[in-house]
Amino acid sequence: MIELQSSSLLDLLPENLRSDSTLSAAAKAIDQELQSITASIHKLSYFDRFDTLTDEEVNELAWQFHVDFYDPTLPIEQRRELIKKSFAWHKRKGTASAVEELVTTIFGDGKVEEWYEYGGDPFYFKVITNNPTATNEQAEKFLEALNSVKNIRSRLDAIQVSIADSMNLYFGGVVHIGDFITLRQVT
Repeated sequence: MIELQSSSLLDLLPENLRSDSTLSAAAKAIDQELQSITASIHKLSYFDRFDTLTDEEVNELAWQFHVDFYDPTLPIEQRRELIKKSFAWHKRKGTASAVEELVTTIFGDGKVEEWYEYGGDPFYFKVITNNPTATNEQAEKFLEALNSVKNIRSRLDAIQVSIADSMNLYFGGVVHIGDFITLRQVT
């Protein structure tokens, strides 16, 4: 069996053409170019190397895959994720899960609450994120991208940033039954 990486065009020629000196020289001349092309074949498949795509490849694929909300100023990791998920988003455009995936891609953490879950008006929803580093700039990028993912009838009610922190809480109580009470400080 002939391996493509180490093969020569001369190996593929039939015996009667191999003996022709002109065809033999032409096949040897083309061999170097064929081997360099063969060495680059692994770069053709983008789908198995999304995590190692270069900046130029990511930008080109975003245009090719019609990632409507793509922004070339985002960090390369986020742009790779957007491209990776674009096929699934195109299949599920208009659903809450597509919006939720967009939320986690832009903000890193979050969820979508439909109007009936929080008592809002019909066809409204809100986005809740627990990411304390969420910025206005990220929110603007999210709003630009949102219209390409959500369904037409739904409206964004709010983007809510929920920040939780632990704190000490002290409370006390006293019950008094009687006419007077004496308090003393114990040292």
